[in-house]
Amino acid sequence: QVQLVESGGGLAQAGDSLRLSCVASERTVDNYAIGWFRQAPGKKREIIATISSSSIYSYYAESVRGRFTISKDSAKNTVYLQMNSLKPEDTAIYYCAASIAPTIRPDDYHSWGQGTQVTVSS
Repeated sequence: QVQLVESGGGLAQAGDSLRLSCVASERTVDNYAIGWFRQAPGKKREIIATISSSSIYSYYAESVRGRFTISKDSAKNTVYLQMNSLKPEDTAIYYCAASIAPTIRPDDYHSWGQGTQVTVSS
């Protein structure tokens, strides 16, 4: 069973930066694609970014492209989401998840972390 634990969320002001971490069990980040998702109150869970197991492929949602960066440290079994130029609309619970392939559909991800709250004030 893959276990994922997110951290790094918190309160930020518009324009600030935060870095989220997703620590995985065993060698998960080398064996699975890891995606970052977010869910705001009353909204569906949406893909933010995903990175393939080899790190060759990555994808970003249009809403965060150019502001967020996904990266991986295999030695630490950790995937990061660097979030720059934060906006109030980035406020949500952020989740990381593991999948066989780096797809954009939440249903394709079989293991999820518990989430970390990000709140951005204007």
